[in-house]
Amino acid sequence: MGNEPSSFFRRNGLSLMLLALFAVFLSGQVWSGFLVHNAELLDAGAVPESLRRYLASGHFLSATFENWESEFLQMGMYVLLTVGLRQKGSAESRPLDPGEERERVEAGTRPWPLRRGGICKVLYANSLSLAYALLFLLSFAGHAGGSWLHKNEQRVMQGQAAISLFEHLCSARFWFESMQNWQSEFLAVLSIVVLSIWLRQDKSPQSKPLHAPTSQTGT
Repeated sequence: MGNEPSSFFRRNGLSLMLLALFAVFLSGQVWSGFLVHNAELLDAGAVPESLRRYLASGHFLSATFENWESEFLQMGMYVLLTVGLRQKGSAESRPLDPGEERERVEAGTRPWPLRRGGICKVLYANSLSLAYALLFLLSFAGHAGGSWLHKNEQRVMQGQAAISLFEHLCSARFWFESMQNWQSEFLAVLSIVVLSIWLRQDKSPQSKPLHAPTSQTGT
């Protein structure tokens, strides 16, 4: 039964595997971060925290949301940039000639926003980029709040006064944390756009067919 085309895992295998890998690596981050944070507390002469308390600490929240923020920025910008921009030969680009584009629409009921029309249709037509924008803003807020909390935790251990959220947002440290992740995300996208011009991965939807010329644009 499990090998049938209609099985749950076959229909959702990619998302389930990605979710499982996410859970594994998030758990690894939690445990290793917990150990690192408590080692830092001991070095500073402070009392180690419980795992539950660590999950609400600036150390964990800042690191987690800082990475999520950059990932959502990367994906959101990629979705928008590929609407109008092209890269000749890349599997990640739409064809240079609009006449070569063909949408594959299977038979079935159209999504309700299209049937309703108006503002619902407009929002649905941009829903993917809007969702990424919202996820980015929420993650940015989480990163800002978490790193501010972590900064003040460190200042208190050093006997210094806490700073305001506005002061933290104006600091070079906060933007260093953000920019070091943002630049790496765009480098990663650049690599798949450019490398897919010449390199192949058999059977991958992110790659052109093995026999496709390097000048072919799109998959």
